[in-house]
Amino acid sequence: MARRATKKAKPPTKPAQTLALAIADAPRLSDRKAAHGLVAQWLGEIGRSKAGKALKKLIGDAPKVEALLTGLADGSPYLWELATAEPERLLTLLGCDPNDHFKDLLATTTKAVDSTVDEAEVMRLLRRMKAEAALLIALADIGGVWPVMRTTRALTELADTAVAGAVRFLLRDAVARGKLKPADRKRPELGSGHIVLAMGKMGAFELNYSSDIDLIVFYDPAAPALADKDDATAFHVRVVRGLVKLLQERTSDGYVFRVDLRLRPDPASTQVAVSTEAALNYYGSVGQNWERAAMIKARVCAGDIKAGEAILAQLGPFIWRKYLDYAAVADIEALKRQIHAYR
Repeated sequence: MARRATKKAKPPTKPAQTLALAIADAPRLSDRKAAHGLVAQWLGEIGRSKAGKALKKLIGDAPKVEALLTGLADGSPYLWELATAEPERLLTLLGCDPNDHFKDLLATTTKAVDSTVDEAEVMRLLRRMKAEAALLIALADIGGVWPVMRTTRALTELADTAVAGAVRFLLRDAVARGKLKPADRKRPELGSGHIVLAMGKMGAFELNYSSDIDLIVFYDPAAPALADKDDATAFHVRVVRGLVKLLQERTSDGYVFRVDLRLRPDPASTQVAVSTEAALNYYGSVGQNWERAAMIKARVCAGDIKAGEAILAQLGPFIWRKYLDYAAVADIEALKRQIHAYR
């Protein structure tokens, strides 16, 4: 008689560890008494609230939470303000799996931005995302939960999400005004010819807490979605200015990121958006070695990804020269000396 096949039992799934229980480290204190006083005062102020009671219980179950909060109170006014401004948010972060919550935060904000046509609401959503993500990343970083490269990648993913969401909102607005006619109205960036390159630390997924974001914006004047090809320059410049406003302008919720556009070709005499033809002519004729070095980290982060990848491929021979003459080697050596002199 044949034996019945039995399904092999799956091992039980290990529950995700909360951020509070994963904390392994805390900063050294410069003024222990004052820092402990700040934490005790704040816990006393919120003690009767639901979140206050829950935080006190959490600290009792995971004492390292209090050590970490004391470190924030002692060393970072910005993070201490984020931690104390909304006790419910802090409680949520301490009780979450940091990787899952960070991923969900970016996805939820992206969906919310894509669902609104109100500029003020977009600015609020992006700033709220930045505040929550910054606190989560800092708690995971300073608490020894995330290694440094996970931290810098998370900060860069935050910037990517903010830039991509802002650009998509601006292009959706252009569709509503009849300036852009994409094949897919839900993804107006496709075929728009609007290319946003992340440069420097952002391009290499190495952003730190105080980083500006370095961007170069190119545009294809012959992009199929553009309604008026003669208006290409003005259209893309308006989008870039709108992007800077959405990310950089200070509101009651703060700002998202400072934006630096000065790595574009000849920034003193060019618009904030440069046509792909002008960019290729520039790099092919007068591009400098420091610009080659900067382009090594260039990465398409928003807008028309396909068009962006195409221009990076065209710039390949400029970035990776097949031959180096003595003048080029001397120029690179001089650049290296300048770096060492500065740092």
